[in-house]
Amino acid sequence: MVEDDALGVTRGAYDAIASTYAELFRDTLRDRPLDRAILGAFAEVVSASGDGQVADLGCGPGHITAYLDELGLAAFGVDASPAMIKLARQAYPGLRFDVGSMAALNIADGALSGALSRFSIIHTPPQELPAILAEFHRVLAPGAHLLVGFSATGDTSHLTQVFDHTVAPAYRWSPDHLAAMLRKSGLAEVARMIREPEPTDRRQFQEIHLLARRA
Repeated sequence: MVEDDALGVTRGAYDAIASTYAELFRDTLRDRPLDRAILGAFAEVVSASGDGQVADLGCGPGHITAYLDELGLAAFGVDASPAMIKLARQAYPGLRFDVGSMAALNIADGALSGALSRFSIIHTPPQELPAILAEFHRVLAPGAHLLVGFSATGDTSHLTQVFDHTVAPAYRWSPDHLAAMLRKSGLAEVARMIREPEPTDRRQFQEIHLLARRA
């Protein structure tokens, strides 16, 4: 299956560079005030609608999960890479981290007050993304929020574009198209943040954060 092949390639690639990745991105939020702001806003809307668990889906080495915990959320992390989960557990022993696939989450229906997918959908082949979004919808409680981050296509006429990611094959998305896919999955857009690339960024892509709510 295409999904299984893509997931296996992505898992293996991140397993191979897990230690280097963790070192590079451990302090990534320190110099990104806009990212801290959107995560803070996410934490506020989640806290306002409930005090249940929040899943960081595609958590990598766990630094964002830990930040959500600092913001007062009952956060736990899920990642397909066992090596990443091992590092996350070592770095943040007080938090929960599980090996798992976004396509088949080991989470009960409607169990989450919130979910974060921070640049974790970018390795999903476009034909497989609707199933991932349906899974996000399944695990969220009614009224719960999802925050999804991704890179935007450079041309609005393209719904998706492949790009040369350092680790594994990846895709950029038209923000309007992805918002429409979320709506089709029962997740209504609440807000979006568009972050323009810095002159020093290796890739001159817009970064998009979409905040959506389960109806």
